[in-house]
Amino acid sequence: MFHQEFSIQNLPDSLADFKQKALQWADSFHQIAYYESNQISFPHSGFQNFLGVSNTFLPINLNQPLDSLQKAAQDAKQVLCCLLSYELKNNIETLSSRNPDKLQFPKVHYFHPEIQIHFTTAAIIIQSLADNCGEIFRAVSEQYISASISSAKINLEAQIPKEVYISQVKKIKERIWEGDVYELNYCQEFHAAVSEFNPITAFAKLNQLSPMPFAGLYKLHDRYLLCASPERFLKKEGNRLVAQPIKGTIRRGHSDLEDAQLKKQLATDEKEIAENMMIMDLMRNDLARCSLTGSVKVEEMFCIYQFRQVYQMITTIVSRIAPTTTLSEILRCTFPMGSMTGAPKIQALRLIDEYEAFARGLYAGSMGYIYPNGDFDFNVVIRSMQYNRAAGYLSCAVGSAITYDSDPEKEYQECLLKAEAIVKVLQAT
Repeated sequence: MFHQEFSIQNLPDSLADFKQKALQWADSFHQIAYYESNQISFPHSGFQNFLGVSNTFLPINLNQPLDSLQKAAQDAKQVLCCLLSYELKNNIETLSSRNPDKLQFPKVHYFHPEIQIHFTTAAIIIQSLADNCGEIFRAVSEQYISASISSAKINLEAQIPKEVYISQVKKIKERIWEGDVYELNYCQEFHAAVSEFNPITAFAKLNQLSPMPFAGLYKLHDRYLLCASPERFLKKEGNRLVAQPIKGTIRRGHSDLEDAQLKKQLATDEKEIAENMMIMDLMRNDLARCSLTGSVKVEEMFCIYQFRQVYQMITTIVSRIAPTTTLSEILRCTFPMGSMTGAPKIQALRLIDEYEAFARGLYAGSMGYIYPNGDFDFNVVIRSMQYNRAAGYLSCAVGSAITYDSDPEKEYQECLLKAEAIVKVLQAT
C-alpha cells in the first residue's frame, strides 16, 4: 500500500475543517467508515482516528453473518471496517423481530478500505492501493464545506405518544414484579420524513456539540449512521478483552457548583448503582463464557465520567482469552451488549421485541474495526442518527433501563436528555 504523510502545520484549514472536508470528499464512495475519539482521555483509550473508503464490496453471507465475518477477519491483510446490527441477535439466539424496519441496514456489513486517512496530532497519513496520495490530499483540501444540514429545521416526532411510553413502562414493571426479568432496556424512536439532509454536515455539528470517545460515521450506499457514542462494547488487545458498560446518566450543570452536585447525585444514586451492578454481573457472565477460567476481573466499578452534555456511570471489566478463541465465539457469547438489553439477557431480548414498536437496526448494535492480527474495537451505537436517503427517513432512538424502582416520568425525561444534542443539531439548521 502506498502512503504519504502531510504535516498538520501545512494544512490549508484547521484540523477539524480538514476532517470535515475529508468526509465530504469520501461521500462519493459507496462505503465509508470514520472513527473519532475526539482526543478524550478514556481508560484503555477511545477509537483510533481514521477514515476508510471503498467502492469494492466483499462477499457477505447474510444467512450466516458471524461465520462470514469470521472468515473475512481471518483472511484480512489490512483493517476491516465493520457494522453489527442489533438484529444480529436473531442469528445468535432463537429469536425473531416483528417490528417494522424502515432503515434497512444489513445484520452485518464490512469492507477493506481502498484508501485510508489517519489523523494524528502531528500529521495526516494517507494510505492508498494506488500511487495517488498527493492527489487525494489535494482533492480533500479543495472540498467545499457546506454549513447547512437542511434548508429548514428538522422536527423529530415521537413514534409513540408519551402516554403510551408511560403505559409500557408500567407494564414492564409488572413483568419485573412477576419475576420475568430484573431489568429491561426499553427504547423509543423519534423520526422525521426528510426531503433533503446533509449527513456529513450533520455529523460534524453533532461531533462538535457532543464530542465522544467512540464517535463515528458509517455509509453503505444511501444509508448512513451518525454516531456520538460514549460507550465501548468490547475491545481486544492480544489475549485481553475489555468491556465498559454504561448504566447511569445525569445532565451537566449550569454552574461549577451545580455540576459538582449533579455528579455526586449520580455517584450516590442507589437505583443507578443497582442498574450498573446488574449489567456488570451480566457482562462478567458473558465474558466468562469465552474467557479463561478465573480471568474475569472488574477493573473499575461505578466510575463517573464527564462528557460535555452528561455524566455517565461506567464500569470496566477485563478478561483473558485463549489464543484459539475466535471473533465469532466472542460475539456469540457477548452480543448484543447487556447495557442495551437487560437481565436475564435472552428473556429481556424477547420482551424488548414485545414492548418496543420499532426495529432498532443499528441502534444498540455496534460499529468498529478489526486488525489483521485479530485485535478489534467496537462501540455501542447510542446517541446516534440513522438515515435512509432513498426512503427520506431519519431516525433517532433513545432508551433507559427499567427496574422495579423506575419512575416512568423520570425514565421519559432521561430519554429526552439523551436525544438533546441531536435535537439541537437538527433545530439549528
